[in-house]
Amino acid sequence: MKFRFAVAVAATLAVGLVSAQTPTPQPAPAAAAATAAVPTPPAPAPAVSKAWVLMDYDTGQVLAGDNVHTQLAPASITKVMTSYVVAAELKNGKITRDDQVMMSERAWREGGAGTDGSYSGFPVNQTARLEDMEKGMAIQSGNDAAIALAEHVAGSEEAFASLMNSYAAKIGMKDSHFVNAHGLSAEGHHTTAYDLALLGRAMVRDYPETYAYNKVKEFTVNNITQPNRNLLLWRDASVDGIKTGHTSEAGYCLMSSAKRGDQRLIAVVMGDSSEKQRADDSLALLNWGFRFFETHRLYEPGKVVAQQKVWKGAQDQVQLGVAQPLLVMAPRGRYNDLKPSIEVAKNLVAPIKQGQAVGKVKVQLDGKVVAEAPLVAINAVEEGNFFKRLWDAFWLWWESE
Repeated sequence: MKFRFAVAVAATLAVGLVSAQTPTPQPAPAAAAATAAVPTPPAPAPAVSKAWVLMDYDTGQVLAGDNVHTQLAPASITKVMTSYVVAAELKNGKITRDDQVMMSERAWREGGAGTDGSYSGFPVNQTARLEDMEKGMAIQSGNDAAIALAEHVAGSEEAFASLMNSYAAKIGMKDSHFVNAHGLSAEGHHTTAYDLALLGRAMVRDYPETYAYNKVKEFTVNNITQPNRNLLLWRDASVDGIKTGHTSEAGYCLMSSAKRGDQRLIAVVMGDSSEKQRADDSLALLNWGFRFFETHRLYEPGKVVAQQKVWKGAQDQVQLGVAQPLLVMAPRGRYNDLKPSIEVAKNLVAPIKQGQAVGKVKVQLDGKVVAEAPLVAINAVEEGNFFKRLWDAFWLWWESE
């Protein structure tokens, strides 16, 4: 299909960029125009991490990172994937939070084996509520609880790992593969900083109730209270998750997320040198992102972004817009530098259904696409009468010659 950038519509887009802008807490166009651009210094790159990334939650934009697609051992951050699968199975009605989950001998032994192991403390060969097992895994990072949940959901940890990989593919985690539910080092068990950020974003978006377990600071099992290992929960009130990890192979890892106002960021550091260092590095990234970037809502559903000629229709024009809010993360003070453009099929021919995708809108900053979305028909355009179709068919033929 042929496409074109409609030059005449560029002016319409510029107007749409202003008229679609929502009031505070997102900055209004006038305020953005009056604000001098804030210089954006380089991100405070973690000095010893093997890989790291900072991602905007709303748009999925990567604000900074290094080795973001390098496959590494994720340690206990694996349990976020386990939590996601359990939450999905709960939503699908296959399990309930009141289910009684057995702490099998395998889960009890393998979950705490070796110096990298961590127990939740549930007694062996006894059951506990699924919700308590979830908390023991998320808050205490219990390997035994992760295995017990896997066995309850899928019958075995091996079968559960297949579910993990299936859900990971749906999330878009293209460079990840899981072989267990807890994250102890195993051949073929790997992911990337980028994939983990995608996972954190999906967890917040899809299962906020389960995600909320990760901000609980301590949990008691069998009269033993253990603290959450995420030090950021004590350092910054805006941090509400998400998961630490550590093995001798993986080093110290942390997937963290914070929300300030309406803006949420997700940071991942992998292979850091200490528990303190991973917290220091993560908080520095979060602070940098909140300080130097802001989210703009450019277009809202139902608002006209552009109009396009329609051939053989009862009307000659179709109004185009977006089906979902189009958001973009940009450096502070750079709102007026955002450059929208559209790509639309060269010849739109009726009938066109309401909501039908007919092109896309792109937003660029410094020559780089920072956001894009499908352009859909806001109004339906039915076929015109016989004479209108015949007349337009003639002109379509004429223009093609």
